Amino acid sequence: MAKQPMLKFVSVTRDMPTKRAAEERNKDFDEIYAEFSEAKAEEQASRCSQCGVPYCQSHCPLSNNIPDWLRMTAMGRLEEAYQISQATNTFPEICGRICPQDRLCEGNCVIEQSGHGTVTIGSVEKYITDTAWENGWVEDIVPEAERSESVGIIGSGPAGLAAADVLRRAGVQVTVYDRHDRAGGLLTYGIPGFKLEKDVVMRRVAQLERAGVKFVLNCNIGTDLSFQALRGQHDAVLIATGVYKTRDL
Repeated sequence: MAKQPMLKFVSVTRDMPTKRAAEERNKDFDEIYAEFSEAKAEEQASRCSQCGVPYCQSHCPLSNNIPDWLRMTAMGRLEEAYQISQATNTFPEICGRICPQDRLCEGNCVIEQSGHGTVTIGSVEKYITDTAWENGWVEDIVPEAERSESVGIIGSGPAGLAAADVLRRAGVQVTVYDRHDRAGGLLTYGIPGFKLEKDVVMRRVAQLERAGVKFVLNCNIGTDLSFQALRGQHDAVLIATGVYKTRDL
């Protein structure tokens, strides 16, 4: 009988990646937690109970197939784990770092409710995609066929970048406009480096540039370029400016 790779939450306790010492962290702005080792990622993924109704997935805004890529990780099949992870998530390595897992997937993990401690879903997700980048499993975006339609995207934050990815894969010609000197929006200017290092964001921006997405930076729509002029250059415009000002509810 084949060895059961999952359901080890009773014998294996919850464990997070190693936190860098404060004496080391006060010298830089790098991420607080180190990377999982392969053995530790497999061990922590094996704690998943493989629920018939996976609450982690139903409480994920993207409906990520979390139990499936946890199982692949526990079995050491990391490339397959990555393929499953990226099938529903444009930037899984970013979500693994910044998503509020404690209120979403991990907070609704069944074994957390039973008192065994949640599966460290976010840390495993981060490990899977970082490993995919290191091993060259993250392929460049190559549209099956080019299309003549053009879309202008105002804002290069997470929404703008994700839209550019999806549109470019469909062969649409994409230009992204942003008022700042670097792309990324909130990912670059709103989240500190100890939570999300900026080379992680720029790696995705570079992938989009290689795919043919054009970035027009230091361009404030309405000042440097009118919306009417922008609308005249494209077949459609997506406004993905985000929310930079608070609003009382």
